Amino acid sequence: MDTVLDSASRSRRTLDTRPIAPALFAHFVLRSANAAPMIEWYRAVLAMRIVHRDDFICFLTYDDEHHRLAIVNIAGLQAPEPRSWGLAHVAYTFANLGQLLATWRRLKALGIEPYRPIHHGPTVSLYYSDPDGNSVELQVDAYATKAEAAAYFLTDSFRKNPIGVAFDPEAMAAAYEAGTPEADLLRQPDGPAAPAQPLGPNSSGA
Repeated sequence: MDTVLDSASRSRRTLDTRPIAPALFAHFVLRSANAAPMIEWYRAVLAMRIVHRDDFICFLTYDDEHHRLAIVNIAGLQAPEPRSWGLAHVAYTFANLGQLLATWRRLKALGIEPYRPIHHGPTVSLYYSDPDGNSVELQVDAYATKAEAAAYFLTDSFRKNPIGVAFDPEAMAAAYEAGTPEADLLRQPDGPAAPAQPLGPNSSGA
């Protein structure tokens, strides 16, 4: 009975059909075979502090954002070959989940689809590949404040799965328009950890 009342009390929403500009440039990610010197260089040059570091990835920040830079440690990369150090992706944050899903739908209509939708925990993210193969992340924060998001980086859940869980943007958009509370949609779903996929959409690696 409660489920019926819940469903009836939801007000339906329609995603905006107009183009929506991102609200924030969030962070960038570098892949490197030189992780240790890279981390120390960014700490020195930008006065960054380490938020999380393991053998695969290091997250750093210089303000109240949970991270402004991540450096992925991949042995054997060479420059200037495709498997080289350099930019993995850039990320842009939208003001709310509705804007992210509206942008996903607008781009889908243009034949531009994400190669990787993933709920990272602190963000809900869609990864796109530009015509040159560069990776661009469109995301929305899953927490109401930067302090809450930063705190998530210190949890056991994040340490066990710093990459996140895959999700279906079509299903999420349908649930959003049906009136499912945004807080429910922003909560990371249960599921296996997504592959690290450090080299982007055309990588044959994990």
